[in-house]
Order: sequence, then structure tokens, then C-alpha cells
Amino acid sequence: MGKSNVHRLSRRDLLKLTGGVVVGSVAGLRTTPAFGQYSLDQCKPPAMEPAACAGGDVIEVFPTSPLIGGYVENGVVKGSAFRDRLPIPAPLAPVPRSIVDTWKNPPDRYKQDSHGLSTHQIWPSDLNLPAPLIYRVKLEVLPHDFTSLRALPIDANGLPVPHPVDRIVGERTLRPSTLYAFNGEGDPEGKSCDPPRIDGRFHNFAKTMIYARYGEPCLVRFENLLHENPCNLDRGDFGDPHWRFLTHLHNGHTAPESDGNPNFNEHGYDPTEYLDNLYLNWAATDPQDIQRFWPYGDPREMQSTLWFHDHTEGHTGANVYKGMVGLYPILDPTRDPGDETRGLRLPGVPNPSTGRVDYDIPLAFFDCALDDGVTPHKDVHNGCGETHPEWWGQTYFRHFPNHGFVGDVFTVNGVAYPVLEVKRRKYRFRFLDASIARVYEFMLMSSTGGPQAAPGRQGQYQLPDGEQCMRFRQIASDGGLLSFPIVRDSFKLYPAKRKEVIVDFTRYMDGTPTTKGDVIYLVNTLEMDDGRKSDGGTTRVPMIKIVIGEDAPDNSLIPSGKMRDLPPVPSRDELDRLPHRAFKLERGGSTLGPEGQWLINGQPFTPCIQRAYPRKNSAEVWTLETSGGWIHPIHMHQEEHQVLSRNGVPTAPPSGPSVANGPHPDDRSREDVVALDPGDEVVIYRKFRTFTGKYVAHCHNLAHEDHSMMFGWEIVP
Repeated sequence: MGKSNVHRLSRRDLLKLTGGVVVGSVAGLRTTPAFGQYSLDQCKPPAMEPAACAGGDVIEVFPTSPLIGGYVENGVVKGSAFRDRLPIPAPLAPVPRSIVDTWKNPPDRYKQDSHGLSTHQIWPSDLNLPAPLIYRVKLEVLPHDFTSLRALPIDANGLPVPHPVDRIVGERTLRPSTLYAFNGEGDPEGKSCDPPRIDGRFHNFAKTMIYARYGEPCLVRFENLLHENPCNLDRGDFGDPHWRFLTHLHNGHTAPESDGNPNFNEHGYDPTEYLDNLYLNWAATDPQDIQRFWPYGDPREMQSTLWFHDHTEGHTGANVYKGMVGLYPILDPTRDPGDETRGLRLPGVPNPSTGRVDYDIPLAFFDCALDDGVTPHKDVHNGCGETHPEWWGQTYFRHFPNHGFVGDVFTVNGVAYPVLEVKRRKYRFRFLDASIARVYEFMLMSSTGGPQAAPGRQGQYQLPDGEQCMRFRQIASDGGLLSFPIVRDSFKLYPAKRKEVIVDFTRYMDGTPTTKGDVIYLVNTLEMDDGRKSDGGTTRVPMIKIVIGEDAPDNSLIPSGKMRDLPPVPSRDELDRLPHRAFKLERGGSTLGPEGQWLINGQPFTPCIQRAYPRKNSAEVWTLETSGGWIHPIHMHQEEHQVLSRNGVPTAPPSGPSVANGPHPDDRSREDVVALDPGDEVVIYRKFRTFTGKYVAHCHNLAHEDHSMMFGWEIVP
């Protein structure tokens, strides 16, 4: 941000922002007088669609997806995947002001959406920040190919079967799946029904990415064009039946009207409607520190990798699974500017021709199931047990409220089993688990025999002789940079969580140098047959084939010392004096109906019934507890937390670089998702700053969230 766009806050400015009190007061930013609560049939119970064939039970079975790259040779099923290259999204460009001024309804601080029922609580000028950059993102019906390879129909035993339509055995081309996807204006890919442009594929999953920077607010206009279907694509039988959307910037420090949560806006946005989500890109800051940390906010609160996704009440899982996933890396201009010659010198080289930061690669992991044409369709929302042979090879999804939904085809950035060629240098990878329920555990492996087809198994391919060959240097988690790096042989990734690592591709863990043409695999080692939890077994599913290429200049460093301070945690006596709240995640049972399977403190989610009323600029201690044998990654909107203890064991403060491979070593960092394993009790400390209004907390196993494992809470003045 240029010097001409910012200036230091004067005492007069500061008095305006703190409600006319001196620095050091607990008063916070004033809201705009015109701010209003969204209301459209608000305070009514969630209006779910009636279950098809009411009175019957769901049919909780999964299809066996066609084997991607599969074929039959001498009567034996074989496969050869890892042909398509890994797509790396390019950042979306802001819309020029000259074009924004021609819009029928240009962004306005007093009109936040097409309903005209809420205003922006804080506008950038209230913080003496520059006018927001404007982005335009359309929600569209688009085709997507998870692979360019042909696929073989198989049964659950991995044996070839006839295609359900023509009854012929043998591999054939998959039809594109239909997505409801974020697609940025000005990006030609997938905009028409013409032949696709990337490796012979349509690519529209996790394609939209916005590079954000602290101190530079963004306003993103999301427009609903889901009523349009120019390619005449078959929509299938999942996704919000009214084609609504509600976009949440996951982990954004955001006012409730721009948070995209169903406690503030239970209705969502219908076709032809829009909303303007304002992201201040200003870190949470105590009122007395506004001038000290202006214009970026408290550096101890800065984040690193965010993502945006749908949050439509009752259909979040279906809409996310159908493609409503976008990426939002946010750069710290001082320590982490996206340039390895400055700050901490983390891997990354700005590329003016593409807009990307080269060697800094987002990886969105997503498992899906493809229809086999013979598995019945019936869940709590639709289907009567019928089959759909015509949907063979296209995405299959069911609202299974019990275990959640897992697939047997693993994808990265929307491609099944991709290839990434890397230079001999250091890379930064931003891992995101965008799956509905699946937990992964990642390791870097070498192999002599390479991937072997494992038809009928989770992941479809195995790496039988895979052995660890490299380590990760973890530098960030959900809440941004760690205090100190962690050396890891492997790490788990729960739904919605992010981890960032550096990998040095110049040498192996034993010190041997790599050479051009060497092959390494990113492997998932965690067996998970349903969305409940891992059964304890291990696997070796290759996720990405990484091919070592030429040498390349490398000015980056692997941090060896402190990367940042974390906000201080109060003393034990001070914590004891804070408000304490406890939330228990548990099964609801059939007495509450199919939509009430999951509860928090014995209650299903209902908008306008708040379970907590923390005061603005206050802090509280929350205890989160599970029951039963399920994993629950619970996400708190609005601000991050710090873990005080897990199962009675206090969290040790970070004291230096470490080597750790336990399940939760980054409990010592900032997080927005608490990964609760079966029977866990986790105590967290969190604050509530900058905004007032309604938010939610919920399980990010999206099948659980959509079936009432969510509660509303409200920050009050």
C-alpha cells in the first residue's frame, strides 16, 4: 500500500474511533448509525425441504466410483492415473472503479445487499483505511472434469462390471460433473460450452482465489446466477433446491452482515440477488492498541490462509460439495509479503505475468464419490430409492446425518491424482481440507514400484512400497504463522483446517541430494471408511505425484527462530474471573426428526435463539466436549482462540523450534477450528472485538452442521 493512501491516526481520529474516550479505554469502534439487523422471516425454525417418500429410512450406502485410469489386461483390473497436471489458481483481479461506477447498484456503505435490509457496520474510512478494492464473483452452473482419463466401471470387489446404460464392459470417458461454482468475472475458463482449455478438461472447482493484504480492504460482490444454465447441464439431485447461497469467509475477522452465517441471515440469497461482503483485512485489535498497530491491526492476530465457502442453512454440505469453494490467502506486508526477499523470506516469488506468487501453492483436498448408476438415491432430503444410470461417473452426494459423507476418489484443486513438477528449491504449500467429513494424514514418500490400482478401495490407488523420504517444516496453522516452526514427519488435517509447510526439494531427509526426474508422492496414510472417525488402520493413498525438475534460484529461508509473538493469555487467577461457558456436542436421536440428529447442549440450532451473549471487547473461557465415538471439528466464527488445555493437560506455551508428530502439536498456536477427537474436552480462551451482532459455532463435519450441530451466539455492546 503506497504512502499516499495512508497516514498516521491523529488524536482526533482516535477519539472518533474509540467513541470519544482516551486511549486505554475499553470502548471500541463505533458502528455506523444506519447499521441494521438482517430480517427476512427471521426467528423461525429452519425451513427444511420435506424428505422424499416421507416415513421411510435413508439408504445409507455409497456407490463404488468408476476406477479412474482403469482398464482390463488379461482379465486383471489395472490402472494408470497421475497424468493430469495440478492446476494452480491465478488470483482474481479487482474490478476497475470506472466499471463499478456503471453498475446499476454500485457498492454502498448503507446498502449491504439486494434486500436492502442491512448496512455495513464499519466502513474502511471509519478506520482511516483506503476505499475497498472491489471484486465480482458470480455463482454459476458450470461443468467440471475431475480427470481427463477414461474410467472403468467396477463393483465393490473391484471387478469390472457392465456400464449401467449400454451393458458393455470396458473403460469409457466420464461426462463432466455439474458444479454450482464461484467463478470470477474476466476469467474465460469454463464460461462457455466450448471445448475445455486445461489438459482437455473443464476446471471450475476451487478456481477462484483472491490475494488479500492487511491494510487493503476488499469488498466482494457475490451474485446468484444459479437460475441460468447456458450449457443445459443436468443439475442432479443435491444442492439447495431453491438455488440459494450464503457465502462465509472462513476465519475472517468480519462483521456479521458480511460473515455469511445463518444466525444473522437464515434465508440466504435467491437467484438474481447479490450481497456485498466487506472484508476489512484488519487484524483484531484491543481498543487501546488501535493507534499503536494501525493500519494493519495487531500483528499477533494476523492470519495467513483463509477460504470462502457456502453456508446455506440445511444445505451447506451439499453446496460445498457441489463446488462452492474459493481461496483467500492474506498477506502480511511486513513479515509475510509474498516475496522471499523481504520479511521472513518465506518461499514465494511474485510473478507479474500471472499475478501468482510462484513457489507458494494452495492445495485444496476434496474427496468425492462418482455415481455407479446402480446405487439407490434416498436421504432425508430427496430420493425414493431409485437409481440413475444416466448419471454414471458424475458426482454422487447424500445427506447422511449419522456418519457424514466420504468419497472414494481423492482430488487436489479439483483434479484426481494430479502431477506437480517442482524445481530443485524450497516451496511453500498451503493445505486446506475442503472435504465434507474426511480427515487426512499426510507424508512425503518415495517408491520403486509406483502407484498400484486398488479398485474398490478408498482412494483407488495405493503405494505399497512407499517409504518416507522428506519432512515438512510447518510454519502456520488456522490462525496464521506459528511462533516457531515445527519439523514434522506427518500431520493430520481435519475438515476446514489449514496447515502451511515448507518442503525443500533439493535433498532427501537422509541428506542425499535430489536429481532431475526423481519422483516423490504426497500420500494420505489415514484409513477412514466413513465420516465418523478413523478406524485405526493405515493406508498409503498417493495424492500428488511430484516430479523433480531443474534447479532454480532460491532466496527463501526456512525459519530457525521466532516467527511471531502470540497474544498473551491471562494468568490463572484472571482466567478464573472471566465468564465460563461449556458446550457439549452429542447425538440427538430420532425423536427430533431426521434434521435434528446432532445437538449442542441438548438443543438443535434455531436462528434467533442465542446460547451466549459475550460483551464487545470482553474475553471468555469456553469448554468444548464430545460424547460418543465421533470426530467433531468445531469452528467458531468471528475471532480465533487459543487452547488452554486438552483433556486436563495444560497447553505448554511455545518456547522454540520443535520436532513433533503428535495429533495436536499446534494447539499452541492460534486456531479457528478445534479438532475434537472422540471423548475430548478442550478448554479455549477467546475475545470478542471490533463488531457486535450474531454469529455461529458449529461442527465442520458438514453433515453434522446441516443436521443441527450448530448454535447461535451474539456479541452485545
